[in-house]
Amino acid sequence: MTRDDPDRTHDELPLATPELPGCGGELKSSPEHFIVEEMPLYHPSGAGEHVYVALTREGWSTRDLAVRLARIADVHERDVGYAGLKDKVARATQTFSLPWRAEPAELARRVADELGVVVHSAVRHGNKLRRGHLVGNRFDIVVAGTVSDALARARAIGERLLVTGFPNVYGEQRLGAHGEHARRGARDLAAPRKTFASRFALNALQAELFNRVVARRVARGWFERVLVGDVAKKLSNGALFDVLDEAVEAPRAAAREIVATGPMFGGRMKSAHGEPGALEAEVLAESGIEAEAFGRAKLDGTRRAVRAFVADLDVAEHPLGLRVAFQLPKGSYATVVLREFTKGAGELAELDED
Repeated sequence: MTRDDPDRTHDELPLATPELPGCGGELKSSPEHFIVEEMPLYHPSGAGEHVYVALTREGWSTRDLAVRLARIADVHERDVGYAGLKDKVARATQTFSLPWRAEPAELARRVADELGVVVHSAVRHGNKLRRGHLVGNRFDIVVAGTVSDALARARAIGERLLVTGFPNVYGEQRLGAHGEHARRGARDLAAPRKTFASRFALNALQAELFNRVVARRVARGWFERVLVGDVAKKLSNGALFDVLDEAVEAPRAAAREIVATGPMFGGRMKSAHGEPGALEAEVLAESGIEAEAFGRAKLDGTRRAVRAFVADLDVAEHPLGLRVAFQLPKGSYATVVLREFTKGAGELAELDED
């Protein structure tokens, strides 16, 4: 992404179901219409110097809540742990960890009283909660103002998604409206600052480049394929491996055991080869960014699944339109899935986090 790139919009992201008519509608008109619940990777043990506080909140960004929790516990913000970011305009249930010497019940009382959130539990554990320490998220979302035959359209789209999965791109929550976060990341890459905002922008730049690679894979018919030269991922354990023979690996891709990955460019990223590697190099070259710049900015890089899958999908009528409920793996965006149903008609009421 060069500094003079035109604005990119949410509607430019690739779809798995472009030929199926959408339902229209609008997302997140109020927090109770966008419900998200973390699925924890593990439960607190009951012993240790940290307290895991499970709570439900509305109108808070994850970081703002972490700042306030740090004040309550009289610790630095960096000492507050959480598994992932959640949207501000949502009813979100998530867990935070804090160093705390007094009784957990006292922390629970103060958090509920001072922040106006619902505290479900406060239990001790031996370590800080880290980013990525979750299985995934459950969503229950209302799409308001849909077309008259929305339910039939939604069921057709849902049936397709359960088979094919969806392009695992980043949404506007990460990129910013019209790509503004990613553009700042492109500016900051040469001289990154040691701030949350600068790091978030650099990650948005990585996400934008990943999205471009995925969009081109979809356009070339590579969405469900693993090609020779791909770095593939085993969905059972997250292990990465090089694809040496497409015919050998194709049955596993069809069985949803493995997926191709795309680049989150960085100094330690495992690179693809062959046609996939050439595509990734092409996208990076067009951005005007040298690969070494990511390492100089202390970005290690990683590989991200090109294709992701919904689980426990349910669509039903709602007085305002449609109710869509589903489960996603960690790091995947509910708003990206919902675009498959709305076909880009539904705008987000407010963009905040993933």
